[in-house]
Amino acid sequence: MKKIRTRFAPSPTGALHIGGVRTALYNYLFTKQNGGEFILRIEDTDQERYVESAEQYIIDSFKWFGIEFDESPMNPNPKYGPYRQSERTMYKEYVDILLDQGYAYIAFDTRDELDEMRESYKKMKKNFMYNYITRNNMKNSITLSSEDVQKRIDNGDPYVVRFKMPRDRTLIVEDLIRGKVKFNTNTLDDKVLMKADGTPTYHMANIVDDHLMEISHVVRGEEWLPSLPLHYLLYEAFDWETPQFAHLNLILNPDGKGKLSKRSAIKKGFSVFPLTASIKVDDIDYVMEGYKEKGYESEAVINFLALLGWSLPDNREIISLEEMINEFDMNRLSKAGARFDLDKLDWFNSQYVNKIDTCEIILPSELYENDKEDMIANLCKERATLRKDFDIVRNLFYNHITSYTDIEKVDSNCVLIFTDILDNIDNIKFNNEEEIKQFIYNLTVKRGVKFGKIMPGLRQAITGGVSGPNLMSTMYILGKIETQKRISAALYTVNHG
Repeated sequence: MKKIRTRFAPSPTGALHIGGVRTALYNYLFTKQNGGEFILRIEDTDQERYVESAEQYIIDSFKWFGIEFDESPMNPNPKYGPYRQSERTMYKEYVDILLDQGYAYIAFDTRDELDEMRESYKKMKKNFMYNYITRNNMKNSITLSSEDVQKRIDNGDPYVVRFKMPRDRTLIVEDLIRGKVKFNTNTLDDKVLMKADGTPTYHMANIVDDHLMEISHVVRGEEWLPSLPLHYLLYEAFDWETPQFAHLNLILNPDGKGKLSKRSAIKKGFSVFPLTASIKVDDIDYVMEGYKEKGYESEAVINFLALLGWSLPDNREIISLEEMINEFDMNRLSKAGARFDLDKLDWFNSQYVNKIDTCEIILPSELYENDKEDMIANLCKERATLRKDFDIVRNLFYNHITSYTDIEKVDSNCVLIFTDILDNIDNIKFNNEEEIKQFIYNLTVKRGVKFGKIMPGLRQAITGGVSGPNLMSTMYILGKIETQKRISAALYTVNHG
């Protein structure tokens, strides 16, 4: 059986999109499950859009997620490298093979001439395609004599090399997710394979590199499906073994409308990047905070991404990266788009936050016994989505109350009950929450005050008004002396301002 080799091949034209992370993740899971090799290849042939820091951003992102590459620019295998397309110099010889065998042709049409042709078609309310019809009216090696072509080349006339798309063919390509996919070649254009500056386009470099690197499976996003017929025909033209293709479902915006995009993220105030990134949209510069900097757990983000198109037979949702490798099944990948549900992401993160050990949450202190430290940790986790949410609850136990959100909630009824609490507090041991609750309840009954009526004021006194943990649990953890101090301070504030 052929060894499984997959690749993630991003273009370093900006920050790595979170959708790209999911594509890499599925490649990684499939490859590791089958004992294969997972490769990072940097497709940097688009020098006009090249961003110098983008490659390091990609590396740092996967380091945060804990996804490792078997081969990469940093960990090359001499047999398959280099791993940056800009360092690979073999493309022209493969372009020449296609030219010699009649699968490609040279085109001298200038940008102005092509724009003029597009305008003329637009006036006829048609879309211009450089294809089997229009190629016969353009300046290329099909319409020009070989002598004229050579003369133009010798004169230094700029040219591109285009693939000669065959006529009247129906291609049927097997996709591991979508089954048989059909294409009619008459609907396809003659794509450029080599640009005027001599560099290969994505299509050409991609196919040559996948072949030379012995890629067995190409797992990529649905947006690359229209490229499949050209890639299939290029393999056919070279008489190379075609890898197996799998085109993943789209990730949709949180509202389910359209592909997950930077523009929507800016408009709606969410992120599409693993790490903080500087981006430009509509000529406006933005800094978009990454999920790492937002405080999300990398394991939670990966877990969330994994299930945007994949499901387990038992509908389990919380699953580690190691478990994903064991459980991954390409047959359970969906064709339907998956909504980037921000509430669901928060839920995933809360589940991972709840797994954090007490020692990572509790501050070094001699204030509380171990059992109370565990209680504080559990109260911190109770409503936390992110680690930083711990601070709100943790501060209640390790800092003094210095202000109140709404001291007016400590009304005349509260003043009566608070005074009774202080006068009678020595009569209870503060052994548990229920004992404390019953003690306060009995005082309210004697005063004819409804228990629920004093709770907002009591929360002001004990927590400064912070909503969150159970109030009786909070008082039990604080203990009798600290509870007494806080109630006294609230009464003093009410009486003296």
